[in-house]
Amino acid sequence: MTDSARTMVSADLDEFDERLAAELTSDPGLLGDIGRNLIQAGGKRIRPRLALLAARLLDGAGSRDGMTVAMAVEMLHTASLLHDDLIDEAPTRRGQETAHQRFGSTVSVMAGDFLLARVLRLLALEGHNGLMLLMSDVAATICEAEIRQYELAGTDSYSFSEYLKVIEGKTAVLISAALEGVALLASSPAEERQAVRDYGLHYGRAFQLRDDLLDLTGDVGDLGKPGGTDLREGKVTWPVLLLLDMGYTEARDIVGRRAARDGDAARMKELLEESGAVRQTLERIREETEAAEAALAVFPDSAAKTALKELAAAEAGRSS
Repeated sequence: MTDSARTMVSADLDEFDERLAAELTSDPGLLGDIGRNLIQAGGKRIRPRLALLAARLLDGAGSRDGMTVAMAVEMLHTASLLHDDLIDEAPTRRGQETAHQRFGSTVSVMAGDFLLARVLRLLALEGHNGLMLLMSDVAATICEAEIRQYELAGTDSYSFSEYLKVIEGKTAVLISAALEGVALLASSPAEERQAVRDYGLHYGRAFQLRDDLLDLTGDVGDLGKPGGTDLREGKVTWPVLLLLDMGYTEARDIVGRRAARDGDAARMKELLEESGAVRQTLERIREETEAAEAALAVFPDSAAKTALKELAAAEAGRSS
């Protein structure tokens, strides 16, 4: 997180934490505690930050619009994490034991559903049909992308285009909604709404590309989870696709057995570095971040615009 982005919305994020605690109050308290603890357990909270910065970009001083969207997107995102961890049988998330490991599948599913219910409540209270439509479409798109990824993992047919569809649906559309939702509530002109939407989509692709690269090459201590998780789940991400496209049969063998042998993940990391696939992936990330920055050209210079551009530019160097 860049200093300008952190400083500009630090007070807003304090308010966000307070409002989130109130929104997730439940009886029994465990339901709300699970979601709140996951959000606060070292997460980057990039979606709330983007929503709060978008509010400042669009009206100069920030507004309750940014807070409403920040709450909605983060609760939806957290619900998806709870369900994903259960589906993937993930033992840890952000360095902590996952909810399904600690409390069981029933509690984990109910906690995710509780978060979704709170999103619905928040949107109903706001009463903006455009925002409700946007968020419902995003939720459906996330589900479709997860099923697409599941189907792809069961085949040996891999392509760059299918991968991009998955990461756009899983990640980029929700990041984009964090900004576009604010534009909807602020009744921004169509050009500005499209600009922040485009920024979010490009930023979201870069964000997921970086996450996928880190899963293969990052430090376990920074990641808060075991490396090579995607390989073991049969997910073929951009860096590995580059290896397959180059004809590396060893990489295809590792993918085929889902990195089941000791040393497979480490060997894949070596292949990625030796082949230049890491460098090529970083180049693709930079292309996306540059496109994100370019999308903001319609806005006059401001501190919020600078912070958003810096956030995008930082993706190539992110380590967790």
